[in-house]
Amino acid sequence: MQRIENIQLVTLDAELSDYGLIEDAIVIVNGTHIEWAGPAFDAPSTPTAEVLDGQGGLMTPGLVDCHTHLVWAGSRANEFAQRLHGATYAEIAQAGGGIAATVRATREASYEELLQLALKRAKALIAQGVTTLEIKSGYGLDLETERKQLQVARAVGEQLPVRVKTTLLAAHAIPPEFKNNADGYIDEIVERILPTLAGEGLVDAVDAFCESIGFSPAQTQRVFEAAQSLGLPVKLHAEQITNQQGAQLAAQFKALSADHLEQLDEEGVKAMAASGTVAVLLPGAFYFLRDDQVPPVELLRKHQVPMAVATDANPGSSPIHNLQLMLQMAATFFKLTPEECLRGVTVNAAKALGMHGQVGEIKAGMKADLALWDIQDAAELTYQFGVNPLIKRWYDGVVHVPAYRQ
Repeated sequence: MQRIENIQLVTLDAELSDYGLIEDAIVIVNGTHIEWAGPAFDAPSTPTAEVLDGQGGLMTPGLVDCHTHLVWAGSRANEFAQRLHGATYAEIAQAGGGIAATVRATREASYEELLQLALKRAKALIAQGVTTLEIKSGYGLDLETERKQLQVARAVGEQLPVRVKTTLLAAHAIPPEFKNNADGYIDEIVERILPTLAGEGLVDAVDAFCESIGFSPAQTQRVFEAAQSLGLPVKLHAEQITNQQGAQLAAQFKALSADHLEQLDEEGVKAMAASGTVAVLLPGAFYFLRDDQVPPVELLRKHQVPMAVATDANPGSSPIHNLQLMLQMAATFFKLTPEECLRGVTVNAAKALGMHGQVGEIKAGMKADLALWDIQDAAELTYQFGVNPLIKRWYDGVVHVPAYRQ
């Protein structure tokens, strides 16, 4: 048993949207879970516990990155240069670049090559205080490579001290062998790829790219129906470039989340509110693609839709492996408050992964996933960037000190 003393404790209540700070707090960890957390004067006696000095730092839940694409091969730096010369994301994709370019490189890469690349990216997130992350497939677009991506994602969680949830994103783009036959590829997903990989235990959730350059709502619905028949929750890339009413579709299936949402309208917001679907905001993609349409944050607030924030770490539209930076971007570009930002990478991000009540909060019964920061005010996590105030993190009750602190 560990007794962590001399800390300031951030409290987050999932149901009441409450946020607070206990200035002299204690957290008691018993094995992999939190046994008690609260003010020092109320703490139970634990005479046999190992006492750890929190150095007066600020403790938050371990951070949760609820939207990443960490498993891929190849580089898309050339496309970044093309965009600087005036090409749009859609134009590059239509010319065979974009996702298709990464698919070619990922199909050619070995399992071991993909694993080493993914481990490096995941370590960067862990060093920023992340204890839980989602990893999507979607750069294989065939059974063999989608399997390989998901196997690598599982291996990341086995080899590193981080909790990994896997998401099948086979409906990410149309592969070359199904050119001009999107419906045929949807058949392949729902009849072969999804049931096979779900049967192998590799899939925690199912996602799709519902867009004018992706899949139609009708095609997406077929994927969702197949996922539902297998008892799998769904998520959706929705309303990033155009409004396809993807958020309403996601809400119909009680999706865990709808992500991006720059083009979301009020009807979509209302549908998400009714279904409990989390809005995952991705400021890295907004920044990297130089978008000028922000998500409707005021509408999301008005209708009390939980907002999460994630890196969207991927090779084409958000090559960023720094969740702390996303807090600053969410505040600067989307005008989220510091409290909304912190909830966005803890309790609301946990909801977006279907992990509500397991991670993302510091209270009895939760996983002992914690982060200790060399700051006095949680707003500093949003205010500053280019520095890393992480002192140490706990994953499943085991403390890890960053290499630069040793």
